[in-house]
Amino acid sequence: MGILNLTPDSFSDGGRFNTENSALKHTEKLLKDGAEIIDIGPQSTRPNADFLSADEEINRLGNIISSIKKEFPEALISLDTFYAKTVKFGFNEGIDIINDISGGQFDHEMFKTVSETGLPYILMHVNNSYKTMHEKISFDDITLAVNKYFSEKTLELLKIGVKDIILDPGFGFGKTVEDQMKMIDETEFLGFGNLPLLIGISRKSFIYKPLDKSPLDINEETQKLHLKVLEKGAKILRVHDVAEAKKTVDYFIENIDLNFKS
Repeated sequence: MGILNLTPDSFSDGGRFNTENSALKHTEKLLKDGAEIIDIGPQSTRPNADFLSADEEINRLGNIISSIKKEFPEALISLDTFYAKTVKFGFNEGIDIINDISGGQFDHEMFKTVSETGLPYILMHVNNSYKTMHEKISFDDITLAVNKYFSEKTLELLKIGVKDIILDPGFGFGKTVEDQMKMIDETEFLGFGNLPLLIGISRKSFIYKPLDKSPLDINEETQKLHLKVLEKGAKILRVHDVAEAKKTVDYFIENIDLNFKS
């Protein structure tokens, strides 16, 4: 999954792809580098980012989704939003996946809307409000806490007919460095085995801050962690640097994952 931020204030690439032309060019690059899913984000969710309404998200999206679908029909598009109204707009424009960082907690119409679209839904673990999503929580056992959350939310989704669910443990949202490293070490225990697991650790501060590096200078460390989570069962990597992640995925398939070999 390659990241396409339409935001002027994302921490590492803000303002680079927030026109239709630049978004199309970056999408082309992501696909050539090996991405199969393009994750479009109209709003930054980094700490202290500007808060946008659903209407502002929709205005920022403009015709970008439909233009990408027209130019690159082979691409799967996920829409990164926590608003039901934005999901409805994206559905009409042709999105394939809903990527909701809020787990339906920031907009109570979200789960209903997901059910109505019939689209696959990415369920992320996060604190229960927009204002607190980055507040560090002290967990007795992060893996148990995340799995309890997944259990409750997936049951709620299944009851209303949402069947295609992808789990995201929420790296970078309200968790200590130690807890996030524990989640990587225990990736194989996250979720329930029959639901695909998405890992989004690209340019996250729990990697670069302890190393006293910038988000753009941790590729080697990130790829080592990517390989580790792939070995432990992760199915989707959400990344900025698609070409580097593709090398890691290819190495994993060729040298480690016997299930992919003939």
